[in-house]
Amino acid sequence: MTERRPPCGILAAVDLGATSGRVFSATVSGGRVSVEPHSRFQNVPLTLPSGLHWDIGRLFSEIGGALRDVGSREGNLISVGVDSWGADYGLFHRGRLLGLPFTYRDPRALRGLEATHRRIDAATLYRHNGLEPLPFNSLYQLSEDDEQGVLDLADLFLPIPDLMGYWLTSVASTEPTIASTTGLLNAATQTWDPAVMNRAGIPGRILPPLQKTGDSLARVSPQVQSAFGLPATTRVIKVASHDTAAAAVAAPLDERNSAYLSCGTWALIGVEISEPITSDAARSAGFTNEAGLDGRTLLQKNLMGLGLINDLVKENPDKELAPLLEQAASVVLRPDQLIDPSDPLFLRPGRASLAIIEWFARRERPVPAGYPALIRCVLESLAQAFAEAIRHLEVISERSIPAIHIVGGGAQNTLLCQATADRSGKTVIAGPVEASVIGNVLIQARSLGMIDGDNEDLRNVVRASFRRQRFRPR
Repeated sequence: MTERRPPCGILAAVDLGATSGRVFSATVSGGRVSVEPHSRFQNVPLTLPSGLHWDIGRLFSEIGGALRDVGSREGNLISVGVDSWGADYGLFHRGRLLGLPFTYRDPRALRGLEATHRRIDAATLYRHNGLEPLPFNSLYQLSEDDEQGVLDLADLFLPIPDLMGYWLTSVASTEPTIASTTGLLNAATQTWDPAVMNRAGIPGRILPPLQKTGDSLARVSPQVQSAFGLPATTRVIKVASHDTAAAAVAAPLDERNSAYLSCGTWALIGVEISEPITSDAARSAGFTNEAGLDGRTLLQKNLMGLGLINDLVKENPDKELAPLLEQAASVVLRPDQLIDPSDPLFLRPGRASLAIIEWFARRERPVPAGYPALIRCVLESLAQAFAEAIRHLEVISERSIPAIHIVGGGAQNTLLCQATADRSGKTVIAGPVEASVIGNVLIQARSLGMIDGDNEDLRNVVRASFRRQRFRPR
């Protein structure tokens, strides 16, 4: 029997974040992976009379154009993987989208949270889905859709990356990592939970089938081939389509039991474990259990990330981060000049500086003066939140955490990395920056037979391919 050879060509990773989207091309050869950016585009919500929505059609158009560019420049495009933020989704009826998806920042989900907890209490729900009851979880948004009668019309629910996969292939499905952000997946079995759906009043008929992470979804549809000039052989692969799970795949975790910190607009800090932990202690501390690669569980905490920093930079007349960070490095804060980044005040649309001023005013504390001081305030506050999360993780998981691996955009922020090391007392290892893209690519490559092995083997490829920087506590 002739041994099947892995295909040769280019892989494309689509990585959608809450503020921007990116498309990368990648090659995998000789136990190394290389990724190159091809397109970056803004993800700007639309403010409509009905609320705050994602401009999902424009995002798809940007993705299609970028894939066409990758194919024309690089040659044979053999596969595509899509990852994105979690919780948000689209609803369909007979293949047509029922309105623009709402963003997680729209306040409607607060009503859904209250309605859901009247039907199933928070403690019982946590034992099923293992999720911190954040108001933007899909379950709460769906509850509000049900109240508005939208679920009576819908016949298909698709999280954002699965929506993009559906439009690329005309085939609908999801996989555990993104499904685990919905609140409808059982944390232990990583399958849809009928008990939650029945209690919460969510019709199971709208949920897509679950594939395994790394399965091939389908080839791109003839319509997409025609519209974007893609080869008929190009496949869409169900990668770890929650961007945090993709980033965790690419977190090197050089030392056993280390924590990962995927830091972009949001920050998710956690450890990889074999079984979910749904104890009262985990719930009280605000930890969530989400699906990782190959049936693993990511025990993690959702925290504000660099979103506040990005908002402050946009407000500043120069709109440049580098000089602000240079000035922030020399700022000395008072001990009472830290904020709580998890305060709902900072989720509110509007100017970040005004939200910070309001936070201090409510507590009658002095506000750091000037944008460099506000930047330093936010970075030190984030580092403090990360340090506290690590201490809780050690207690809940019953393990000592020797190091924190920061991946994503936060890995480039040396002020944040050093502050995290100082406040946690742990070694911080920064990089790679494009972790979600790299994890996306590695899962495609494994699916196509370019790489063999488990997550540790994939991390060996990351270690061989990308440099990392260490920060020791001072």
